[in-house]
Amino acid sequence: MKHSVALFTLTAALLLSLPARSADVDWKKVDAALGKTAAVSGEVHRYGLPRSDLRVTLDGIVIKPALALGGWVAFAPIHDEAMVMGDLVLLETEITPVMSKLLESGLEITAVHNHILRASPATFYMHVAGHGDPEKIAASIRGALSSGSKTPFDPPVTTAGPAPAVDLDTSKIDEAMGAKGTPNGGVYQFGIPRRDPVTEGGMSVSGALGGANAINFQSTGNGKAAITGDFLVTGNEVNPLIRALRAGDIEVTAIHSHMLDEQPRMFFVHFWADDDAVKLARAVRTALDKTAVAQH
Repeated sequence: MKHSVALFTLTAALLLSLPARSADVDWKKVDAALGKTAAVSGEVHRYGLPRSDLRVTLDGIVIKPALALGGWVAFAPIHDEAMVMGDLVLLETEITPVMSKLLESGLEITAVHNHILRASPATFYMHVAGHGDPEKIAASIRGALSSGSKTPFDPPVTTAGPAPAVDLDTSKIDEAMGAKGTPNGGVYQFGIPRRDPVTEGGMSVSGALGGANAINFQSTGNGKAAITGDFLVTGNEVNPLIRALRAGDIEVTAIHSHMLDEQPRMFFVHFWADDDAVKLARAVRTALDKTAVAQH
């Protein structure tokens, strides 16, 4: 694995000496290969792979896909090739068949672990990385997920009407967080960037590539919310952060890495709570301020 990571880093560094132009990639072919349409952020094309087929409950709460089941893969162009990173949501029985297919295609697995606790059924998260022809990579990812899991690829059935509402006082949550959230599938989401960029293989890992603090709020009624997500921190920030979370009565559910060769070395701290939404937002902001986040 060390040789594989070193080769990936060297190749990415060499390719990065060339101009990175999204126009060099035929993104319509990548869309077709994956069976999804990308959300574009700058040069990064990100594809959502939510597990909308699953009914997952935690502490009696039915988890919306946008809260904790939102798998994804993102492509960043490197000349006429691309670097890919992603996070696939899988059931326990799906891990080995999906992993085997991805490895056969030349992609790398960078982590497999939980993000939350006590979920029924239990869900796991497989982080992937690689570089090469983005159309071929997209086809490999779809093939692995289609043969080894029940991850849906058909467009969701939509009915006329407004998007799912977020039954929370989002203005007060924004004020407590010191940032502006975004509604998505009935969940109120925050992406809080770090002050200094994280790089992987010499390339900046932006928010769209998984390089930001992700904080999600799902209403559980009467002004309360279930919250989960992950904080992106350096080693010396881990314990100040989790002490602040526990002081705010927020459960720490996992501490681990998602990448293999990032600089500086980063850890992801996952969490869970169900309480007054504004109270939790204040506690999350206090915890964030223990880390090197961008000024707000």
